[in-house]
Amino acid sequence: MFSPTKLKEKRESQGLSQSQLASSLGISRASYFNWESGKTKPNQNNLSKLSEIFNVDPRYFESEFEIVETYLKLTKNNQKATLHYATELLNKQNAKVVEIPERFAYKVYEKLSAGTGTAYFDDGNYDTVYFNHQFDYDFASWVFGNSMEPTYENGSVALIKQTGFDYDGAIYAIDWDGQTYIKKVYREENGLRLVSLNRNYSDKFAPYDENPRIIGKIVGNFMPLED
Repeated sequence: MFSPTKLKEKRESQGLSQSQLASSLGISRASYFNWESGKTKPNQNNLSKLSEIFNVDPRYFESEFEIVETYLKLTKNNQKATLHYATELLNKQNAKVVEIPERFAYKVYEKLSAGTGTAYFDDGNYDTVYFNHQFDYDFASWVFGNSMEPTYENGSVALIKQTGFDYDGAIYAIDWDGQTYIKKVYREENGLRLVSLNRNYSDKFAPYDENPRIIGKIVGNFMPLED
């Protein structure tokens, strides 16, 4: 294959301008320019003229010339070794490396509400889902509802650590009146104030005499990877 780059390098090494070389070849500068820009290539007659001007083999302007010339100078054994090595390089180049990301399994219990509340998960039903990061947690549960969006989306997985109450304003799973919630929790004099992140939801108040219980602190959440 004709190499415009090799032609340009050879011309410049001889200190010739495009116009000078075009004149020596008996062609227009525009025609020669098209050779170096790769738009066209010289015919066999012009290649012969170029080889005479630069005193090189007509094949010199082929992109493969140096490789072939070097290969032909090798001994038979070295030619075989070169071909073998080149084949290995080509195979490596063409090999498609498929990286399989590590996936971690999570048992996600069915019932934990971030909306109006559902029964606490006591039936042991769970789904197994996967994510590409491993968290330190005690159990996981589905998030239902949109009261804690945008941080905790409906259908995402909430990860719970059974730490008890840590500090005001953290996100907790709360068991209250037979139902469970994910809310920001504030301890007040007479009970727990449960606050949604979604401003469309009003605060809830869980009086202490109704025995609200902090199940644990939410330490992470994610949308499961698709199978």
